[in-house]
Amino acid sequence: MATHSHTHTVGKSLSASLIFVAMLLAALSLWTALPLTWLYIGSKVSKTQFPAETPYAVVLVGLISSIVIVAWLISRLNRLYMEITGTNRLAPMRPSWMRSMRDTSAPVNNTTVVEAVLMGSVLLAALALSLWFFLLAGSPLPKQ
Repeated sequence: MATHSHTHTVGKSLSASLIFVAMLLAALSLWTALPLTWLYIGSKVSKTQFPAETPYAVVLVGLISSIVIVAWLISRLNRLYMEITGTNRLAPMRPSWMRSMRDTSAPVNNTTVVEAVLMGSVLLAALALSLWFFLLAGSPLPKQ
């Protein structure tokens, strides 16, 4: 009987982790894949280098609708995470050497899974932008 509950716990943990990663990838796409995809689509709609309002409208409407769809997907994944784990809060991640010997009460953690996912996606997007800017972009100044 103990083996069954252990595999059930491992299965729940693995499912929750996979959902967390899926939420992180969906949130990261808000800053990377969606804007780049809609800019590419807008560039293909335009026939000239000096487009009228049509490509801009396509990019605006497409980007807003895509963001709404991804936000809905993240909320559904969050609901699924809550069904699996029973909470939408993250477990406290305080190292043991930082705890007081008198610290007997349960630590209060106010960070939800969605907050952590969105903060993580912003940090990953900022890191990707920094790496691209400093390592891959090159100088815009002409070489002399």
